[in-house]
Amino acid sequence: MKSSRKLQKLFESGVLLSAWEHASRWVHPVNGRRILANLESLDFERVRTYYPYRPNPRRIRKFIEVVQDLWLDRGPPLQILDLGCGTGYFIYICRLFGHDGIGLDTDAEPLYRETLALLNVPRVVSLIEAQVPLPDLGRKFDLVVATRVCFHLTGWPKNLPGGEWGAADWKFFVNDIRTRFLKPGGRMFLQFNPRPDDSPFFTLALRECFLELGARIVRSKALFAADPSLCARFKQTK
Repeated sequence: MKSSRKLQKLFESGVLLSAWEHASRWVHPVNGRRILANLESLDFERVRTYYPYRPNPRRIRKFIEVVQDLWLDRGPPLQILDLGCGTGYFIYICRLFGHDGIGLDTDAEPLYRETLALLNVPRVVSLIEAQVPLPDLGRKFDLVVATRVCFHLTGWPKNLPGGEWGAADWKFFVNDIRTRFLKPGGRMFLQFNPRPDDSPFFTLALRECFLELGARIVRSKALFAADPSLCARFKQTK
């Protein structure tokens, strides 16, 4: 099949999946205003003593969409690991729905340190590097999440020029998460930013790599089951 036809089929599939996502969120609405009000009720004045900062409604809505896509707003309590947790909002929002978890990130941004403390979200300090195992956390999780993924860029987090992970790096990373961090029946969810030229993250080569690893791909998102022989589902199952 020609590349142009492949891209056309991927686009058509993406449109249908996008429509399904929006419909699912509409059927199971979440009160984003209440969540934002919950955040605003916290003592962000203390944080603003050092940083001119307040919760970003647009980013909060993006986290809520992830919660809805993974059925975290209507499923049983899960233990969650948030890779590249940043300010800690995602784990905080998940706790509002009965889940618990921890974050993992570098300690390069003092603002994140302040917001994590304010939100009472525990964090393990670690850099995520190509073909380097993550630190042992002494436990496994029902769900490992990474939104707005940047760690695959070789110049990250210092914004140095560089490339990005190749197939071997991704295979090492996915295997590390599956074997050391996911419980049986667990899932890993990755959500990627567009490329600098605003093109999709998944090139045909990267898509084939992720599909070979058993991923379910929806536009800029990839979902993996703990068992590589299974195709993960966004809908939670016992």
